[in-house]
Amino acid sequence: MKRTISVVLVLCLAMGLCACASSGSGSSKKLVMATNAAFPPYESVEGNEIVGIDADIAKLIADDLGMELVIEDMAFDSIIAAVQTGKADIAMAGLTITEDRKQNINFSDPYTEAAQVILVKTTSSVQTPDDLEGLSIGVQIGTTGDIYAADIAGATIERYSKYFEAVNALLQDKIDAVIVDREPAKVFESENPDLKIIDDEFTVEEYAIGVAKENTELLDNINASLKKLKESGKIDEIIGKYIKAE
Repeated sequence: MKRTISVVLVLCLAMGLCACASSGSGSSKKLVMATNAAFPPYESVEGNEIVGIDADIAKLIADDLGMELVIEDMAFDSIIAAVQTGKADIAMAGLTITEDRKQNINFSDPYTEAAQVILVKTTSSVQTPDDLEGLSIGVQIGTTGDIYAADIAGATIERYSKYFEAVNALLQDKIDAVIVDREPAKVFESENPDLKIIDDEFTVEEYAIGVAKENTELLDNINASLKKLKESGKIDEIIGKYIKAE
């Protein structure tokens, strides 16, 4: 009887180990995306789900690679570190390609063009980027707007963890302007009649997917998937779903 029980235990242990191996294999099939889900229309929370342009593109890439997409929401200035430390496989958060960021992560081929714009109250006299000199400007920590604002002569830079916090400060007259990506700025403008976007764009830039320096195989696979999605028109279709032609 003891022998029978021992055999059963061994079999159970073996099955348990197999189950663990299967689970480990399954987890290796996950594509973990780090994002900051407060950046519509690229990523935002809808119910219990993170939706938007980046989420849809990442889902198609994951499907193409035979992987399951898992999206992790975090502070924007934690996203690159999450990829560097292996907590996430990719970074997608309206992430602009910059030389500084390229020191820490690799970027995929760009999948869309973006721009930084200036958001002010409708009563503001600001008409061009030059008019920002000496003013109080709100930015989101770690964004390109944060980087570029530092070069504005005499400006006071107020840094916020999320764009909507900067916009609320603007509406409350705590700051004079917000530097923000064009498409989210349109959302803020449409939701707040007291806000307007200045016609002159602050900068033009490109969004891409961030990948750890050592993860070159994943980067190659992502670029191959992006190429297929661009050629098939799927990227344009997703962007058109969220950003209507003017």
